[in-house]
Amino acid sequence: MLWLPVAAAVFLVGGIWLGYGFARYDHNATARQKLDLVFDIIGQSYVDPVNFDSLVELAIPELLSNLDPHSSYIAAADRMVANRDLEGSFYGIGIQFQMMNDTLYVLEVIAGGAAENAGMQPGDRIIEVDGTNIAGTEVSTDKVFSMLRGPKDTKVSVKVKRNNTPKPLSFDLIRAEVPVSPIDASYILNDSIGYIRLSKFSENTYPEFLSTLAQLRYDGAKAFIIDLRGNVGGYMNPAVLVANEFLDPESIIVMTKGRTRADHSIIFSDGTGAFRDARLAILVDEFSASSSEILAGALQDNDRALIVGRRTFGKGLVQRGFELPDSSEFRLTVQRYYTPSGRCIQKNYKPGHNGEYQTEIFDRYDRGEIFSADSLKVDSTLIFHTRNGRPVYGGGGIVPDVFVPSDTSGVTSYYIKVANAGLLRKFAYEYADLNRERLTESRDTRELLTLLPSDQVLLQSFVNYANSKGGIAPRWYYINISAPLIVNQLKALIARDIVGMDGYFEIANATDPVVLEAASQIRNGGADFPLSDH
Repeated sequence: MLWLPVAAAVFLVGGIWLGYGFARYDHNATARQKLDLVFDIIGQSYVDPVNFDSLVELAIPELLSNLDPHSSYIAAADRMVANRDLEGSFYGIGIQFQMMNDTLYVLEVIAGGAAENAGMQPGDRIIEVDGTNIAGTEVSTDKVFSMLRGPKDTKVSVKVKRNNTPKPLSFDLIRAEVPVSPIDASYILNDSIGYIRLSKFSENTYPEFLSTLAQLRYDGAKAFIIDLRGNVGGYMNPAVLVANEFLDPESIIVMTKGRTRADHSIIFSDGTGAFRDARLAILVDEFSASSSEILAGALQDNDRALIVGRRTFGKGLVQRGFELPDSSEFRLTVQRYYTPSGRCIQKNYKPGHNGEYQTEIFDRYDRGEIFSADSLKVDSTLIFHTRNGRPVYGGGGIVPDVFVPSDTSGVTSYYIKVANAGLLRKFAYEYADLNRERLTESRDTRELLTLLPSDQVLLQSFVNYANSKGGIAPRWYYINISAPLIVNQLKALIARDIVGMDGYFEIANATDPVVLEAASQIRNGGADFPLSDH
């Protein structure tokens, strides 16, 4: 058995453990000899010269794909991109950006970064990087990343176009460390409930999460909603440490089982958590996976949190990374993990049929599971029980305590057209940019809303914009149905450009049925302990 401090340095989910030392066992000798013979014959007898490096690059992914859906190969050139989102920081100029209409728009200038120190502003459009034009060239986001990021203390020159400046502005910037925050947003709901949107489990998730919890409590939060929707996981360590903050001593957090007993372990909480008495709701959906499921499963099985939303993805396999001599890497499934009640939440898969595995989410939509709890089928032969005796089920994802269907109200053919064309985002950005000087006078989201036009004026302005810029003619029957959805999204997107992601989620969540249900459950005792059967 492993206690938390030891386990925190050992286990990862969906992350990397780099190292050599993978053994070549005698019982594989025949297979290796066969493969070597095929390579020798190809090299000697094939009609054309053969690039064996290219063949190997094709063969390894195919080999791993026939093991399970999560064992994978990463070419040396792709490792930096693959690991980027899980790193705690990188070296760059300190901006958040978005590509729209083949133009790089600066959404946020990170405090203390090179861009802020040089005078760059939200709303700037970067048109050149080191003399290379990137405006109107269909440059990819990954290409922009590679141009703006680089070694510490190296120079990058950018040219920007600003709305209120006739000529482009030039900035010579020195790359410096830029933190990658796993916290998309945090704020306090009207009734003293702290909300945290946690997007990934990366190197710096735990300290940032703990700091955010402490700040929300200082600001008056007495209960918390942790939003894991869309969080596909990352490292196991942060999920274990986050769970520990809410659990009493000697509570099981997660169990792992590998091929041999030496690969089996149980991780317990150590009782040092500072939020063990806080009421808690966890939001999940079909895209919550891996470490998100470890956290949700640990808190559900210990009757410590109310799980609200829809059934999670169902990834219960643990990968270890092995570095190859050319700095490429393959990630091999070495363990399965189990929740405290003993559930393995890994959904079914057939080796070599990864396409079916990935499209299983779409099958849920076809079956109606996303829209109705009655369409959710659980395996009654895989029934387990929480600490207080509530039934929970294994066999594929975490089933929520309170089901909330996907909200399709307001979604019409008109809304789909303008959303797919990106017109909501484009209109919001242009509106924020044209009115930035006036809107930035607001101190918070609520004050910002008072500076926006009435709902009807905002809607009419958008409809005119969609018609003139997007060629989408007004269809008022459908527009009136979609009006609340369109207006709320426009306000949220404008707030994102003016006050940041906190403002976006504060507005978007005001009509989000999952957030509203979680808050209602907390207010009405649904997250009190011990939890009753829901």
